[in-house]
Amino acid sequence: MLSIGWEHWGDRVPFDRKNPALPYRGMTYTFPELAELRKEENIVQALTPEECAARHARCQAAIRELAETFERAQIDVAVIIGNDQMEVFSADHVPGLAVFWGPYMEGHPRTPEFLAKLDPAIARAELDRTPAKYTQYPCQPSLGEHIIARTVSEGFDVSQMKKLAAGEIGVNSAPHAYGFVYRRVMRDKVPPHVPVFVNTFYPPNQPTAARCFQFGRAIGRAIRSWPDDVRVAVIASGGLSHFVIDEAFDEHVIQSMLAGNAPELTGIGEDMFQSGTSEIKNWIATAGVMAEAGLKMRMVDYVPCYRSEAGTGSAMGFAVWE
Repeated sequence: MLSIGWEHWGDRVPFDRKNPALPYRGMTYTFPELAELRKEENIVQALTPEECAARHARCQAAIRELAETFERAQIDVAVIIGNDQMEVFSADHVPGLAVFWGPYMEGHPRTPEFLAKLDPAIARAELDRTPAKYTQYPCQPSLGEHIIARTVSEGFDVSQMKKLAAGEIGVNSAPHAYGFVYRRVMRDKVPPHVPVFVNTFYPPNQPTAARCFQFGRAIGRAIRSWPDDVRVAVIASGGLSHFVIDEAFDEHVIQSMLAGNAPELTGIGEDMFQSGTSEIKNWIATAGVMAEAGLKMRMVDYVPCYRSEAGTGSAMGFAVWE
């Protein structure tokens, strides 16, 4: 929804209506059940063209602020914590935690034939997070290797990757969790970086919130102990609640992060981290890094972007640690 115009947000609603198990507050519902459950919230007020346009504009303004903040920081190296949705992995191989330490991540343009196979709503978004021509995004293998070795020494079972595989979607290209950062936050000026993968989506080996936070702290210690004298940015990609929006839950997560309240954040039950909402774990891992670095979070904006009366959509969070 960040990668398409607001007037196309509703294109994904037919998919929502067919989903027999929309997760919301630890349970699952059909679309009609969820619409009935949430009718008192009067979500339809958020579905008018005027409101959707306003929320879309706020999101784009927040992305610009993140990009400008990143540019001003003049960093040397980045670490991007994201997740894969069968773009690299497959159902036969899904590591809980993985670090890429190859020389580069590949970005492949999407062919018309490939886009024709996708849901039209997804196909439209693909063009915003993939390059127009084949691109090699530089990585930092030395730091990647160092992060793997240090986190393993602290008891984390981390898979290593040196080349992207073609996952179930059939393209050995940077997953959208990273491609969006390359295009929209880094504005195609990608520095040497380390992609970190957290399996937020797929059971049965998703790391818990507490494990993600501790893994982040271990990454922070690894960065500090790396001998090179460089300025490092750590970026979380994904979240907040989706594909069913839960503003109260998002507020709980945000306030816990703003307060640096690790026990509150890591004590959230696994039943709340389902479907797209599980990507909050990328934020939690990054919050662990920032706790290790002693930095505090500042919210740039929080924008719940609804696309249906059942509350489906994506809640957008934008923040920086300074």
